[in-house]
Amino acid sequence: MFRIKRKESLNPTVTLMEVEAPLVAKKAQAGQFIILRVDEMGERIPLTVADYNREDGTITIIFQIVGATTERLNHLNEGDYIHDFVGPLGKPSEVTGLKKVAVIGGGVGCAIAYPTAKALKENGAEVHSIVGFRNKDLVILEDQFKAVSDKIVVMTDDGSYGEKGLVTDALRKLVESGEAYDEVIAIGPLVMMKFISLLTKELGIKTVVSMNPIMIDGTGMCGGCRLTVGGEMKFACVDGPDFDGHLVDFDECIRRSSMYRETERKHHDAACKLFKGVRE
Repeated sequence: MFRIKRKESLNPTVTLMEVEAPLVAKKAQAGQFIILRVDEMGERIPLTVADYNREDGTITIIFQIVGATTERLNHLNEGDYIHDFVGPLGKPSEVTGLKKVAVIGGGVGCAIAYPTAKALKENGAEVHSIVGFRNKDLVILEDQFKAVSDKIVVMTDDGSYGEKGLVTDALRKLVESGEAYDEVIAIGPLVMMKFISLLTKELGIKTVVSMNPIMIDGTGMCGGCRLTVGGEMKFACVDGPDFDGHLVDFDECIRRSSMYRETERKHHDAACKLFKGVRE
């Protein structure tokens, strides 16, 4: 059992939890993930390590409430316990040997981009962070990114905060202004990572993408996170989650990721009704 030390709502659909898990915190690195079960009857879901504190023995997770399990998880509070919390899993992000990097996060993907930006900064890289959201109300982790970035650009689709436009617009503008990056690291919705990769291929910049959004089981057993990279089949959870963005078949990933969207919505709605009944 793993106690929730802190809980914070980052926006109406995204929640941060700091969980006491000293053995996981001892080994965790940027880019890795954990698998949890809310209770003994719950399903297993992977969540990225958003931060860790080795001294306090805590792991920070950030999740979007989209399905039944994240709805159940969100109903736990500080002092409550998560039944299972296993990790760290997956390969850590490569953060050494880079001098200047653009880290791009989209929406809740910023929860994955932030620890990578932090690790790069700790390893001596100059970090430029570009973070994008649909509107001002959905902005998360801005202060955290500012603390680890030499430059930060906040983009919103509707222009309600920061600059209006897409993260691709911001990256192109920076490159055209003379910024030269050793690497671009993009983490967010699949379609965002696809168009970042198309742009950086045009610009000739090495690009790494995190394929966390398609993971399910997290151990390579379910096959749900299969993807094609450079014509070869890979598994996001055990071969990644980081891959060369110029080699990923994003169209295939986008088609497969949408297969169970309706089922996920139905289970989420059922969970909401269940908790509403309990409260009443």
